[in-house]
Amino acid sequence: MKFKINRDFFSSGLQLVTNVVGARKTMPILQNVLLEAGEDHVSLTTTNLDLGARCSVRANVSEPGSVTLPVRELGNIIRQLADMEVSVSTGSEPKAKITTRGSIFNLMGMDSKEFPPLPTLEGQKDLKLSRQELKQMLKNVSYAQSVNEERYMLKGVYFSLAEEELSLVATDGRRLALTTKAHKSEDNAVGEFILPASSVAELMKMPDLGELVRISFTDRQVAFEVDVEDNSSEEVDEQNGFVGSVYMVSKVVEGKYPNYKQVIPKDSFNTSEVERELLQECVTRAALVSDERVTFRIKKDKMEITAQSTLGDACESMNVSYEGDDATVSFNPRFLLDPLKALSMDKLSFEFRDDMSPGVFRTNEKDKGDLSFLCVVMPIRTD
Repeated sequence: MKFKINRDFFSSGLQLVTNVVGARKTMPILQNVLLEAGEDHVSLTTTNLDLGARCSVRANVSEPGSVTLPVRELGNIIRQLADMEVSVSTGSEPKAKITTRGSIFNLMGMDSKEFPPLPTLEGQKDLKLSRQELKQMLKNVSYAQSVNEERYMLKGVYFSLAEEELSLVATDGRRLALTTKAHKSEDNAVGEFILPASSVAELMKMPDLGELVRISFTDRQVAFEVDVEDNSSEEVDEQNGFVGSVYMVSKVVEGKYPNYKQVIPKDSFNTSEVERELLQECVTRAALVSDERVTFRIKKDKMEITAQSTLGDACESMNVSYEGDDATVSFNPRFLLDPLKALSMDKLSFEFRDDMSPGVFRTNEKDKGDLSFLCVVMPIRTD
């Protein structure tokens, strides 16, 4: 195998696949990246057996071939090289010679035949979604995933694809986030799966390449693939060097996701319209005094946000659109700030009733657009 490649292109590709590599020291091959040199490109693949990633980077290939090399060490070497053009070659042994002006590295690897192939999906269901919308939907709900090892089914984002809409849900038992998009299923491709939290994190890091994401899923696996846009122009070529597609395949969390709909209040609640960024700033400042509880006191067209601890107390006030009875309710400030930071719309509807009932954030109907959002936050009983 022999090829020449742009240092920054190589580094970008390695960075994309490195985070997938796990800590399974019992299988050293999983610490490696599979390099496959083909016509005008080099393919980079990594896996931890639960999640796999593959991308291709533009290169000048004079001899095709393959080898696996330790991905983190290779990434460190490529990143530190002084010259932009990097030459990589292998012989009969599984090691690579990496050269550039003034630098020569010989890096030991392992035979590419030992590298476990990424799984292929059979009998899968497919859908296409805007890459930006998918990332925004994941951002809208991912903070609510559980970190409790015992509640493994909640350690991920639940995807539910119906005939007319796609819903993403996450909950840890103390708050629930739901985002929904109108989506017409093709070929009756309805179904559901739970994407593990580690795979959610990697999917949200996917670079800004291509417009559409192809999602394919079965009972055991789910794959995400983005076709890279035409990089023939020099302007785009200088940015990343990716070609072909970026592909991720993940195991799904086995088990049945709980009935999240029963958590969403069906009773009539008081509703106020709030400025999202202003509410975020007020809660952030109040939480400087107490990071365990903030109390909302809602009156006609006004909301007071107070906090108190042994350190002292704080009071923030803001104007809101509200015509109902006075009410008081307390929350954990972090559970309020997570959705406020994740969302992008200017205004939200905040629904509440009393100190025993949850608070609910919703997108306003007039600002709803293609994506709707709802977040249920359990209260802290007010003394």
